Amino acid sequence: MDLLANVIVTTSIYALVAVGLTTIYGVLRVLHIAHAGVYAIGGFAALLAYRSSGGFWLSLLAAMLASAVAGLAIYYGLYRPLLDSPRSVPLLASIGAFIAIEALLQRPFLLGPSPESLPAESGIPAPRLGELAFTSIQATIILLTVLAVVGVYLLIRRTRLGLAWRAITQDRLMAASSGVNLDTAIAANFLIGSALAGAAAMLWAVYTNTVQAIAGGVISYKAFVIVVLGGLGSVPGAALASLVLATVEVLATRYIGTLLPRDAIAFLVLIAVLMLRPEGLIGRRSA
Repeated sequence: MDLLANVIVTTSIYALVAVGLTTIYGVLRVLHIAHAGVYAIGGFAALLAYRSSGGFWLSLLAAMLASAVAGLAIYYGLYRPLLDSPRSVPLLASIGAFIAIEALLQRPFLLGPSPESLPAESGIPAPRLGELAFTSIQATIILLTVLAVVGVYLLIRRTRLGLAWRAITQDRLMAASSGVNLDTAIAANFLIGSALAGAAAMLWAVYTNTVQAIAGGVISYKAFVIVVLGGLGSVPGAALASLVLATVEVLATRYIGTLLPRDAIAFLVLIAVLMLRPEGLIGRRSA
């Protein structure tokens, strides 16, 4: 039962990061490496807010706002001038942005090189379903993830903004000629995707009681694995791939953890899926 609870919580965190990342890729068709830096900024903002207020929900809001602002800054300052460049150009720029953000956060006057603790409590009751018991923070993570993933999916499928995103995914120039405001639609996409990364950073920091300047690296690389596994640009695929990866990771760590480090398992799963089903678990799509 503890393993099952761990699988569900890990799936939730991975899904929050990957869904935001896959929506950005679906619209912009750029591997947004700087998403890892946006994630780290969210954790830093949550730590500052918690030290000031001691409140869980205010810290969560601060993390989402800080990551959303960082995402918009990256779009307007980095990607927007490079929209018509070959895809390798914004990719290289994104890698540089991530390295710069991570190095900056490790400075002593910001987060620093050492881990910090974030022992926030959400106040949500700890539920129990038969023999399956969740802590308060586990229940909070699961609840917020379900709301976020379902909300993003409905946004894409049922709103004019989602329709604009899907049109941009199919043909950016045709979408613009049909009246879609490209700048507004893409900025909104970065805003929402980056806010999800900030939420994931804060929730994972509370769950592990650890905030690090380098925290965005590993979990965001796993998010890229999930995006590929689920089918590039697919929100349901990202959710399914998050479940698959979390299940394999948790079980493998439990039973063969002495043979392989946990972080290596994600990439072994990626290799296996690409060999057996290169289009991903669901396939490449825009939502």
